[in-house]
Amino acid sequence: MRITTNQILRNYKSNLATSLTNLDSARVKVMTGRKFNATAEDPASALRASVLERKYVRNNDYLELVKDVQSFQDAQEDAAMQLNTIGKQLSKQYGLEALNGTNGSLETRQTYADAWRGSQESFLLSLNASYEGKYVFAGSDGQKPPFKLGKDNAGNQALFYRNVDVTTGLLYDDDGNLVNGDGDPANAADRLKKLSEDSVYVDLGFGLNINDDFTIDSSSAFNTSLPGINLVGFGKYDDGDPKNMILLMGKIADELDKPDFDYDKYKDLLEKFDDGRNDVLEAVTTLGTQTEFLTTTKDRLETNEISLATQIDNVVNVDMAEAIMNFSWAQYAYNASLKVGNNILTPSFIDFMK
Repeated sequence: MRITTNQILRNYKSNLATSLTNLDSARVKVMTGRKFNATAEDPASALRASVLERKYVRNNDYLELVKDVQSFQDAQEDAAMQLNTIGKQLSKQYGLEALNGTNGSLETRQTYADAWRGSQESFLLSLNASYEGKYVFAGSDGQKPPFKLGKDNAGNQALFYRNVDVTTGLLYDDDGNLVNGDGDPANAADRLKKLSEDSVYVDLGFGLNINDDFTIDSSSAFNTSLPGINLVGFGKYDDGDPKNMILLMGKIADELDKPDFDYDKYKDLLEKFDDGRNDVLEAVTTLGTQTEFLTTTKDRLETNEISLATQIDNVVNVDMAEAIMNFSWAQYAYNASLKVGNNILTPSFIDFMK
């Protein structure tokens, strides 16, 4: 087979161009730290990197949301603990001391009555606690203070939750006037039940699922709502006493103010107040369980973040030591190719003709 000088030159130029391309590719990888800089260079890796990066961003969104929910729930737990502390002091100190025979005078009882009434405001402040402008015990309507102490349409002391009387369930307007036509007892009871079941779900990466009736599957999302009436109670007992702790505090204070102090009635009201305090303790326990759940979820998401970052690094980024070695080898090969070019035109038969 005859090999001409033109063939040798064409092959040399082609191989030299390939060597230069390899050198440039190795140089770019060292400078950028990436295995590829365009999808066309490695379509399979580019697709996998795109999927992993979307997962990484979504995981980070969930992680930030979990941190926000943790802070919001910490605010709920702090406020609930304040309620429990105040309730414990009222029950175990003021409540029992007022029953002590040595403190049985009217003047002394009135002092305790003032303490009970003053604590109503402390309860209200804790129930209207907020976090970053959102009221933590307001359910799905966190833009307005949920609780307000005032008078009902009969002139009796009443507590309103989102303008609803927590004892009767009747709806009032912002000015404290009963809404016209709202006198159906069944309607009122249903309103209180709905408020107590008010939910605010957030997606923390458990696969949010919507039911056929367009409601959220509670097992696929986290409920951040804790309606305040579930903490301090709503409705009334069969004997007409309110189940709400704040209103019971007012009833206890009224009983202490009476000249003809009714020991049995006072003891009954105190026991009902203690029942409410147990509900607060139960809510605090539930919040503690949810906090542990959020901590576990946060740990899982942080583990996912590390795992996804590692996978992205393996797919996208080069091993720098290997990349530098490949660059050095490509540079050596290119330099060798240039030296080979000096000897490519070997002596031919023409050089020896005279």
